[in-house]
Amino acid sequence: MLDTPKTTAPVLILLGPPGAGKGTQARMLEEKFGFVQLSTGDLLRAAVAARTDAGQAAKAVMEAGQLVSDEIVIAILRDRLADNDCAGGVILDGFPRTAVQAQALDALLAETGQKINAALSLEVDDAAMVTRISGRYTCAGCGEGYHDTFKQPKTANTCDGCGGTDMKRRTDDNAETVASRLQAYHAQTAPLIAYYESKGALQGIEAMGDITAIAEKLNTIVQTAVA
Repeated sequence: MLDTPKTTAPVLILLGPPGAGKGTQARMLEEKFGFVQLSTGDLLRAAVAARTDAGQAAKAVMEAGQLVSDEIVIAILRDRLADNDCAGGVILDGFPRTAVQAQALDALLAETGQKINAALSLEVDDAAMVTRISGRYTCAGCGEGYHDTFKQPKTANTCDGCGGTDMKRRTDDNAETVASRLQAYHAQTAPLIAYYESKGALQGIEAMGDITAIAEKLNTIVQTAVA
């Protein structure tokens, strides 16, 4: 039986509440370093579509209206990490969410000699986040994003890009729901942050400022973490 090949491909975890800019920063890290962003939702959908064993197991659970177990998610992640495009490194977004999942992830990575190089925590002000998220809306025609305070169209209710007048808001982008989501995030993620802090892998980044400035801070941290 052949030994499992060892790899030193970097593995980063991106932490942060809804609206903190994880998607934007992940894309910029992908472009800068050639990493692949892996989100739990995308992984599950792809595995189900590909009809892998783990994907079929996930489909059965979801169709029954239940939560996909950590074991199934780990199995799906194991399959995905073996793909060639992950050889240059990955950014995990949405997993792990608990210390138990973090321990399972450590065990999975140990199978191929990998480890978590850094857990990047985007730190934001909750009150400002409520304002940021609850004020956003998009053009239904082209998807251009706007905000009640920070970015209004040049002509009221008319998209700068396509001229459309149909604007829409997500039903969960209201102050009460956003505040509840932030509270749930902090309660769920606090043990995970403590877990990676105890391992010396946690890197906190103040994420309320300019997007480019935040990206530059992340780039510096990542360059050191993967060296």
